Amino acid sequence: MTARSTRRTTAKTRTSRLAAVAAIAVAGSMLLTACGDQTEGGSTTEGTKTGGTAPLFSKLPADIQKAGVIKVGTDAAYAPMEFTEGGKIVGVDPDIAEALSKQLGVKFQFTSGTFDGLITSLETGRQDLIMSSITDNKKRQEGLDDNGKKIGTGIDFVDYFSSGVSLLVKKGNPQNIKSLDDLCGKTVAVQRGTIYEDTFKAQAEKCGSNKLTIQAFDTDAEAQTRVKAGGAVADLNDYPVAAYIAKTSGGGNDFEVTGSQSDVGLFGIGVSKDETQLRDAVKEALDAIIKDGSYGDVLKKWDVTDSAVKSATINAGK
Repeated sequence: MTARSTRRTTAKTRTSRLAAVAAIAVAGSMLLTACGDQTEGGSTTEGTKTGGTAPLFSKLPADIQKAGVIKVGTDAAYAPMEFTEGGKIVGVDPDIAEALSKQLGVKFQFTSGTFDGLITSLETGRQDLIMSSITDNKKRQEGLDDNGKKIGTGIDFVDYFSSGVSLLVKKGNPQNIKSLDDLCGKTVAVQRGTIYEDTFKAQAEKCGSNKLTIQAFDTDAEAQTRVKAGGAVADLNDYPVAAYIAKTSGGGNDFEVTGSQSDVGLFGIGVSKDETQLRDAVKEALDAIIKDGSYGDVLKKWDVTDSAVKSATINAGK
């Protein structure tokens, strides 16, 4: 789900996030979308609370120290980043939050609701943070809509994950696909109406007379089936989703991810612009878990090490 598309801010991006959900279905993962909104609880998961013994507890705002909890809004339907399994929110983001909680000494309490309502839940104070594979970009930082009109105060981001789009090919990569340029003269499959289809169309123009044939389907599951059957050489998806499909579909025997990521952007933990102390504490905690290796351990667990950042940044998205 760009940002979960790599989460951009357009409606087309949102469509691509739905493509990711369909992808998980064909991969055979256990995906249960939580339906509660940001005001009514939804599914929750909690991290560790260690209190004043934690190294960065004193960096937190006094009200959060007292509460012992950081409330986090998410949309838990984007495996492997965040999804619901056995009634619990799991994935890359909750595991990173668990590592952060050990530095900060408070629980990270995740509540799942709708992606479109996350920024509002932060601005109204229902959540302290939002963490849902959200692409950090200038529009979100400045509170602008897709037309550049001011619609809110904007939010700050602590950037923790780098993600682009990746090619998904049949296991063994029989056509030796390494990049988009290798697709010229071949057939690809993709979900109709997504940013991935736009990427393939742009590549088709580059291919010129060495025609790239694009087969568009209603769901990404259908596109994956086409690649698996050999009728197309590649599908395209967000890197963490593609990596998860490769790991889980057919016990890891159906697909593999190939080539480098393109259209790379940063995912950020969203924080209200009024909460600079909390923002800075989270940034310091992120740098700490990068340094001590626990951040890398999370990414290794979920096979998304290519998305690691070397250090925490604030509002580094474009």
